[in-house]
Amino acid sequence: MAYIGKVPTAVPLTSADIQDGTIALADLSATGTKDATTFLRGDNTFASAGGTNTPSFKASASSVTTISNATYTTITFDGTDVWDTDSVFASNTFTVPSGEDGKYLFCYGTAIGNLGDGDFSEIILAVNGTNDESTRYREQTGVAQTTIMRAAAILNLSAGDTVVLKGFHNYGSNRDTATGQTSFEGFKIIE
Repeated sequence: MAYIGKVPTAVPLTSADIQDGTIALADLSATGTKDATTFLRGDNTFASAGGTNTPSFKASASSVTTISNATYTTITFDGTDVWDTDSVFASNTFTVPSGEDGKYLFCYGTAIGNLGDGDFSEIILAVNGTNDESTRYREQTGVAQTTIMRAAAILNLSAGDTVVLKGFHNYGSNRDTATGQTSFEGFKIIE
């Protein structure tokens, strides 16, 4: 372009120089679909907001599990699934389905009745048959009582991994879990 007179000095363009609404979406070279359920990401693509925390499940027990003294015992959930979005929970075992590797949040608990003064009880998750120490929760009694235990843990799991809830106590003879206090639930975290 030809100029009459002095050539203007080159000055960088700033956001103050651009009038609101001047740059059209087409000028951004954004990819994806723009609609009421998407947002424009920093990498210039449209993505859906949120997502679903599935697979997910919640199970509760309608019958007791007898836990032998000083023995980690798998707590049985007798088919009383409150929900199970992807058929991932059976009897007492959560199994990560194919294609669903990732982090999972689990909440779990039970109560073990009639423990003696100074006795303790525990709940722990076992992954692929091995107790995961990071998920252990212990409750010690100060008097003869029932211990109520609730805990939560996040585990990084792969397809085919299995997770069960186990109970433990040191009373000296068999003790039962309490049905109204026994539950196991989990879901995949959106990353």
